[in-house]
Amino acid sequence: MTTAPVAAPQKSSRMNRNNLPTTLIVTLIPVCVALNIVGGYIASALRLPVYLDMIGTAISAIVLGPWWGALVGVLTNGGSALISGPVSLPFALVNVVGALIWGYGVRSWKMGRTIPRFFILNVIVAVACTIVAAPIIVLVFGGATGNGADALTGTFLAVGQNLVGSVFSSNILTSLADKIIGGFVALAVIEALPKSLTQNIDIVKATPLKGILLAVAGIVIGVLIVVIFLAVTAGSAAA
Repeated sequence: MTTAPVAAPQKSSRMNRNNLPTTLIVTLIPVCVALNIVGGYIASALRLPVYLDMIGTAISAIVLGPWWGALVGVLTNGGSALISGPVSLPFALVNVVGALIWGYGVRSWKMGRTIPRFFILNVIVAVACTIVAAPIIVLVFGGATGNGADALTGTFLAVGQNLVGSVFSSNILTSLADKIIGGFVALAVIEALPKSLTQNIDIVKATPLKGILLAVAGIVIGVLIVVIFLAVTAGSAAA
């Protein structure tokens, strides 16, 4: 008497392919948190009109998933609060919103398939983060948090805008620069990861050189926005 061979359960195989390696999660999350904290510290120390504290959030949200990215965002702001004071704590919500939009944008909405779509995704992240951040800046900090965007807020106040409008206007400019830089640097980092870890992510595939060029292009666009910011501020001061 013989028995028919039992077929391997295909559903389990599909589930295994979708599961994230524990070593990847354990390794990538602290690296992304550290990248956020270091970037934010550099931007704050140099009083740059960008934040640089969400590059790791974008990487983790795209590679691991949106809610892992949200965890990175919360840990980032918590860690920054321990280092430089509680100012960053209310902005954990901004980091979470950015993570969810980057993560779902690439993994569910397929906005990482082409460079133009990924650029638009970064713009959406910037606008969403501003919508969340501006009320926090106004209601919790009275319109100024001590970063490089405060000078631009003062410029808009000087030309007659009210406080809410000035904070929103300055934040949207700095957030656009920050998220375009952060998004494309994250894309370059993702392209540098082992292909076995990123092959199931529906995002632009590129050679290492193209990945670097994309990061440089994002930085250039972000820098141009910063230059406009500085020109507006300088022109207002001269007037």
